[in-house]
Amino acid sequence: MRRFTDLYLALDGTNSTREKTTLIQRYLAEVDDEDAAWAIAFLTGNRPKGLGVSRLLRALCLEVADCPPWLFEECRTAVGDLSETIALLLPPPDAASPETLATVMRRRVLPLATASPDGKRRLVRDAWSNLRPDERLVYHKLVRGGFRIGVQRQTVVRALAAFGDLDTELVAHRLTGRFEPSPAQYRRLLEPERVDEHRDRPYPFFLAHALECPVDNLGPIEDWIVEEKWDGIRAQLIVRASERRLWSRGEESIGHLFPSLLSGLDLPENTVLDGEVLLWGENGPKTFFELQRRLNRKAAPDAQLALFERDDARFIAYDLLEAAGEDLRDRPLEERRRRLEEMCGTTCHPAIEPSRSLAVRNWSEAASLRGRARERGTEGLMLKPRASTYGVGRTRRSDGWLKWKIEPLTADAVLIGAQPGSGRRANLYTDYTFAIWDRTGTEPRLASFAKAYSGLTQEEIEEVDRWIRKNTVERSGPYRVVRPELVFELAFEGIQRSDRHRSGLAVRFPRILRRRPDKPASEADDLDTIRSLLDRPPTVSTDDHEDPASTGP
Repeated sequence: MRRFTDLYLALDGTNSTREKTTLIQRYLAEVDDEDAAWAIAFLTGNRPKGLGVSRLLRALCLEVADCPPWLFEECRTAVGDLSETIALLLPPPDAASPETLATVMRRRVLPLATASPDGKRRLVRDAWSNLRPDERLVYHKLVRGGFRIGVQRQTVVRALAAFGDLDTELVAHRLTGRFEPSPAQYRRLLEPERVDEHRDRPYPFFLAHALECPVDNLGPIEDWIVEEKWDGIRAQLIVRASERRLWSRGEESIGHLFPSLLSGLDLPENTVLDGEVLLWGENGPKTFFELQRRLNRKAAPDAQLALFERDDARFIAYDLLEAAGEDLRDRPLEERRRRLEEMCGTTCHPAIEPSRSLAVRNWSEAASLRGRARERGTEGLMLKPRASTYGVGRTRRSDGWLKWKIEPLTADAVLIGAQPGSGRRANLYTDYTFAIWDRTGTEPRLASFAKAYSGLTQEEIEEVDRWIRKNTVERSGPYRVVRPELVFELAFEGIQRSDRHRSGLAVRFPRILRRRPDKPASEADDLDTIRSLLDRPPTVSTDDHEDPASTGP
């Protein structure tokens, strides 16, 4: 645990990607395969879930440290992180033992999932008695399921590839899917390349970048394929002799949530399609909010299958990654699309179809189509060089894919509360709660509308932080209620009715565009204004959802 704690603290203390890569390589060289496997799992986002001990940690800390609740909350506000606050308040350990990361996982972390309440108390107190203060911090992060350290997956891939003298794309492919933290799986990551090893998991997804230059700078439009940007679930559909699998970009198998896509699938064996899963209604694609409800369901019992079938799930395929067992990722996109359309033209599955290339003669026509995207139930346009190969991850390259999204929806909202951020922002109030006016009663009142924490510069964050501290009217743990005076313009990608929110509305991807010092709180937007932004039914054909400007089979 000592070495892993040192790795955690070192990674948390640097912004250099190169240094992080070197630190991970050094750690792998120092530990055994079991510890290395657990470290790789944590660094790639595979964390224990469902241990439910955050409240227990706080209660035990009050007891063991003989700390009154008010003092604990003041410390937590100052520190900004629950795991670190508890680690700092606890008395020194009775007798710290040199346990490995794997031993801590087996003895002190994983058993929490099935332990009784009293058993959890004993496990936590025993861990505190055997771990040093900084090791306790990491232990708290692990048992609370909040182990985030600012290490990108590609950094871990590069470190593994350098350590094992392997190609980075091979390592990225092997890490696709949920990595099992075992010595055998770790050794598998570092083996020489095997024939047909890709068959048991999806290919690493190739991700697009936002368009950051004037579209006219991209050159002749004839060199590009222009498609709709669907607001669905990025996925790969894999057809093997023994199985049909649907893998999300989050590297989870989601076929059980869309049984209609996999039943009666008549694609050739050893085919891999890249595309988007959508739910389709009478007026076109349903919103991502509706799709997300499907994702939140667990594995469906038979009784729910009939309900699932009522939803028209579709797979819009926009790339062919493998055909008849042949890896096509190094072929030009234009060739891959041609073969995809030929394949889809011969299959009889009605829920799978290729994404249609939009017939636009110039960038002005493309811009016009983008401007009407919300009417068609899409997020904008995708721009893909015809000669592009299929890469790995969000790698910037001259022939990369670009997403040209529509302008977001916006609203002016009032800041009503905030709490500290995490990591380097732990001492600043950066997680904001915003409200809009509800004028349905006799007196206008502010209704909580959205939470946002991104969009301000560091200077603006510090200025707002000072204002929050001076204008706090109420405290609840680390959360501060403030005077409703500051107005901010928020941007968001979509809006949906929701019974879970006081305003009756939920927004997608909220972020701050700017502060509005020119606007008093009384002039912030109200519920009626925001409700007018609710998506209207898109004007897409219910038969083949073909835009008048689109071509293809």
